Amino acid sequence: MNHDSLIPSQDDAITDAAAHWCMRLHADDCTEAEREAFARWLAANPRHAEEYQAMLEIWQTADLLPRSATPIDHPARARPSRQARNWRPMASAAALALLVLPLGAWMGWEQGWLPNDYQHFEAGRQRQTVQLGDGSTVELNLNTELTYLNFKDRRQVTLGQGEAFFKVHHDSSHPFVVRAGRGQTRVTGTQFNVWKYQDQVKVTLVQGSVLVSSDGDAGGYRLGPGMQATYHTGDFEPQLAEHDDYANSLAWRSGKLVLDNLPLEQALPVINRYLDAPLLLADAGTGRIRISGIYNTGEVARLVDNLPKVLPVYLTRSKDGSTVLNSISPPPRRG
Repeated sequence: MNHDSLIPSQDDAITDAAAHWCMRLHADDCTEAEREAFARWLAANPRHAEEYQAMLEIWQTADLLPRSATPIDHPARARPSRQARNWRPMASAAALALLVLPLGAWMGWEQGWLPNDYQHFEAGRQRQTVQLGDGSTVELNLNTELTYLNFKDRRQVTLGQGEAFFKVHHDSSHPFVVRAGRGQTRVTGTQFNVWKYQDQVKVTLVQGSVLVSSDGDAGGYRLGPGMQATYHTGDFEPQLAEHDDYANSLAWRSGKLVLDNLPLEQALPVINRYLDAPLLLADAGTGRIRISGIYNTGEVARLVDNLPKVLPVYLTRSKDGSTVLNSISPPPRRG
């Protein structure tokens, strides 16, 4: 099956997000954290403010929201006015939507198109443990974003960024699917870890079994306890590896980052997960230098400053201001 057909277009995704924020910001239980998340979403793309404002005006015109409640307080980001806009058809469409929404929602649920439960979680500078609507428990690492949707035929999680450890409530008739990057992990009930940085994803299985598929892989590969699967965008199939000692991969649950004799080219994606700006390598030779140690996940920025004290490297700045690791060349041999 082509999974791309299940992914909405970018415009549809923005419209859906605008509708979500329109409802949440006017809900009585809207939290300050949600308002901060909305502000970040609004600032991420000029189209977000434009689509949100249009959605807000439609709902207000149809008398679904109070006209005085307009959460956008950033005039510079506001949508430019559209000439000759006729609001009456939009208001009528919104009113009609209220009549057909219950029937449409029921049909969408029965067909497996629409969820009946939606949850969104973000962990910033502190780890979090959350419970999903199906009873599953998820531990979120720092800087992790996760969305949960419950459909009639599946439970679906999207890991936008970061890392999460899942304890999935068993339900053989209702598979649990985690989408990360351009691949997915499918289970019915088990314990596993998913790590995502940029377009790289790593799945570590602790208990039970999971089926991991990458971008071009339709069938997927089944993992047993202690196995890992890694894939990037565009990979035809994931790379599998035995990982008997997976304690290092799960050390983040105790607030630790464990680097066990890793070359810098492998260690940097793990380190960069905790940095505001990525650390870069000057060349392939620097990437072959190995690093070991145990560090606090909340203090990884200090690790970068201390690298020249423990490795034969020095730090420079690139033209765009990024920090670059450079190897120190050994002195030439005499005679």
